[in-house]
Amino acid sequence: MEQHDQRPWAVHYGPGVPAEIEIPDEPVTAGLARSAQRFPERIATDFLGATATYAETEQAVRRAMVVLSGLGVHAGSRVALVLPNCPSHLVAYHAVLRLGAVVVDLNPTYTQAELEHLLGDCGATHALVWHKAVERVLPARATTPLETVVSVDVSRDLPTLSRLLLRLPLKPARAKREALLGTVPSDIADWHHLVAGAQGEVPPATVRADDLALLQYTGGTTGTPKAAMLTHRNLVANLVHGQAWAGFREGEETVYGVLPFFHAFGLTFCLNLPGHIGATLVMFPNFDPAAVVQAFGRRPATFMAGVAPMFDRIAATAEASGKPPAEGFRECRLGFAGAMPIPPATVERWERLTGGLLIEGYGMTECAPIALGNPCAPTRRPGTLGVPFPNTDMRIVDVDDHTREVGPNESGVRRGELLVRGPQVFTGYLNRPEETAHQLLEDGWLRTGDVVEVDATGWVTLVDRVKEMIIVGGFKVYPSTVEDHLRLLPGVTDVAVVGVSTRAGDHEVLAAFVMESGAATPSVETVRAHGEQRLARYALPRRVEFVEDLPRSQIGKVMRRQVQEMFSHRDRD
Repeated sequence: MEQHDQRPWAVHYGPGVPAEIEIPDEPVTAGLARSAQRFPERIATDFLGATATYAETEQAVRRAMVVLSGLGVHAGSRVALVLPNCPSHLVAYHAVLRLGAVVVDLNPTYTQAELEHLLGDCGATHALVWHKAVERVLPARATTPLETVVSVDVSRDLPTLSRLLLRLPLKPARAKREALLGTVPSDIADWHHLVAGAQGEVPPATVRADDLALLQYTGGTTGTPKAAMLTHRNLVANLVHGQAWAGFREGEETVYGVLPFFHAFGLTFCLNLPGHIGATLVMFPNFDPAAVVQAFGRRPATFMAGVAPMFDRIAATAEASGKPPAEGFRECRLGFAGAMPIPPATVERWERLTGGLLIEGYGMTECAPIALGNPCAPTRRPGTLGVPFPNTDMRIVDVDDHTREVGPNESGVRRGELLVRGPQVFTGYLNRPEETAHQLLEDGWLRTGDVVEVDATGWVTLVDRVKEMIIVGGFKVYPSTVEDHLRLLPGVTDVAVVGVSTRAGDHEVLAAFVMESGAATPSVETVRAHGEQRLARYALPRRVEFVEDLPRSQIGKVMRRQVQEMFSHRDRD
């Protein structure tokens, strides 16, 4: 009862989920090694039909350790993985960590300038690079600490038949080759060749739970990307929390890896989780709804993490096939959505298709990444962030003064910036002491930068990002609140609301709409008349713009900062 007094939200937890869980004192790689011992013949990975057992995956990791050690990787080295989702990514990740080195997972579609900046910032000396990205990485050797680049041909991870089909002199085969392969200089080593020729054994380093495991770059939605320093303990804590929260059955689950491994959400729930619980990981090199639907007919998921548009597009693709839902979809017990609010219609659509639950959670890179979630039970509340995970505390503070806690209003609701504390919270930003001090407060409290509302029992609802809040005539406007109302306009597919400067030096609200094909575009007057029903006058858009699509992050999150820059630049032109 004492735990419930300290954490009143624990009453909302699913059956058997404790408020406090002991976090094992072990590196994040221990889970895969343990699963290889317990479930050696279970399929560990399925990459478009190419499979490997846990025993085979364990052997591949050990050979990769030999290769990396021979290339000079040792405890404390920083190794960049510039790869899409594929078995080589998983194997290299575990091999790097077992050697006591630090993984830097980077988006392989970044430009040369972006990769050069991040490689210089993190100080990586080695990089395992997707074939198609090698030309964009090589110039960094002249300007950063990067010394060794190894090329990874992802097509070598495909099933044998798929590799043979790539050689055919046909247009589809040529297009696929061009999508997978790039130009690699002859002096750049090939990863698969090195691993195949590896001999002997290299003992793993002694890795402590509090050692640095990962330099994970934030998405940069509000500024320059920063490298969050995550320890093995941070990563293991989130895995233990997730396992208890969802009630995963060890050695029985099938997890779909549709999120990119280089994103914190995908890293935890697609790359780390399956090995920790002895699950089969079905990998997808990129998000393709048709490929996911096809996989459900071959090897159904029991769990899938993703963002709202992914669940919606998969369900739409399945429905458009004109066939009744494949039995495989009924195997999906749980979907976990994050990174953005999930519309109730998407929840209803997915749950109708699968018969399972689709719940929403909340986190950020600095939390490895999950801090809150809806319970995996009928008591969940779609449209909310849920409640803090086990071992996790929260405070609600004044947006302008983080030392002052906010009290409840007459309805018992507190509104303010969310602060969280728990074993999953990072240790700081690499080489950025001032930004670390701003974000990570005394006693381990993390400023999330999000404004939330919390009811008397601890249930949390997102209001908006502090940095994206718009000040109009001294009043605070929360873009998400405005967007929610504007999406109800006829013909609107999506909308982003931002603040733009006026000539008078104030700010005004701008709404950028994406419209359905053939739909009439609403005027400013129409938009304001619609909004007046529920919004304060100062929150009503004074400008409307129309775009074919909104700029999004690699996992589909709308980048409001880029929308703002787009129209600010237009004003200056």
